[in-house]
Amino acid sequence: MAASADRRAAAAARHRLLPGGRGAGPMPWIIAIMMFLTILAAAAGLGIGAAVRAMSADLAGRASVQVVEADAQLRDRLAARVLSVLRGADGVRAATAVDPVALADQLRPWLGEDAVSGDLPVPALIDVSLSPGNAEAKVAHLRRLLTGLSPKLRIEPHAAFLLPLAGLLSALGWLAVGVVLLMTLATASVVVLAARGAHDSHRTTIDVLHLMGSTDVQIARLFQRRIGLDAMVGGALGFAFAVLVILLIGLRLAATGSELLGAVDLSWTGWLLLALLPVAGVGLATLAARWTVLRALGRAL
Repeated sequence: MAASADRRAAAAARHRLLPGGRGAGPMPWIIAIMMFLTILAAAAGLGIGAAVRAMSADLAGRASVQVVEADAQLRDRLAARVLSVLRGADGVRAATAVDPVALADQLRPWLGEDAVSGDLPVPALIDVSLSPGNAEAKVAHLRRLLTGLSPKLRIEPHAAFLLPLAGLLSALGWLAVGVVLLMTLATASVVVLAARGAHDSHRTTIDVLHLMGSTDVQIARLFQRRIGLDAMVGGALGFAFAVLVILLIGLRLAATGSELLGAVDLSWTGWLLLALLPVAGVGLATLAARWTVLRALGRAL
């Protein structure tokens, strides 16, 4: 009878440490908010990184040749000559003249109707795709070649125009990594505070468990189980809402029709990393709770 009473008392003590209703306390909701922000920051970092890599790969081997000639007839003849020379030059994979109509449509928002009326001289453009290899050396070779043809020819690598943008995107990607690390530290700090508060508010229950023969490790396991369940519920909620927001943002980016914004995409490895974050969050919360409670119990002795 005494043993049965001890077991009932221990069970009642454990129930006070592990109350029902996982969504009743604030802990799941706090972890859900932090996981939501962590997933969004991680997705932003992964998406920006993919955009920078795609942009670098696409622009590293491309350049534009400008035919700066005011006379339309001379400009057309010089452009045709340059196009022929480029197609036979070493290091050039392809050379294509940009349609003047398409170029005028792109200039219309800044130059108005003068861009398509013909009154305003617009340079002819030739899009050049370079063969794989040292792009800088190939551009320098083509610059020397074009300078010998005419002083009214200009060649500019595409990467030079978007180099500041690439630097900005890289900085934003590292900023997202920093936010993920800060949110991880914040989550661990919240768990530590919650575990300390739970330990202080259940000292009487802990004393009862000690009298029943429970060890510090067994008591710490109860706390880490409670906080682990809260972290699991909160992590699942935060992940679900973050995925919903990411999908909605992806639809809006696709609707813009921008090639640069369209490159902000997540691969299957990126989605896998995002899915592992809630799992890592549960593990972090469990370990932090265990460490905190064991340390507090060791000091109480």
